[in-house]
Amino acid sequence: MKRKLKAAPKFANEAEERTFWESHDSTDYVDWTKAQKVVLPNLKPTTKTISLRLPQHLLDSIKTAANERDVPYQSLIKVWLQEKLHRR
Repeated sequence: MKRKLKAAPKFANEAEERTFWESHDSTDYVDWTKAQKVVLPNLKPTTKTISLRLPQHLLDSIKTAANERDVPYQSLIKVWLQEKLHRR
């Protein structure tokens, strides 16, 4: 038997909505069995700055490899790290 869902209230602003959902269970208002996956292609992933100490000769080699590919060396490092992770 399907249970009756409550109507979600109208909110004046995002803060009011946030406060409401912090204290209410969404399953009383939304039938999550009908949820569909959404793709948001224009979102940029968040990045975090890190400090990485490399021997100078290694950094020079990376910069040379990046220069040969006409890409920034930091971008090349990210590509290489991603490729290595996918091969695991």
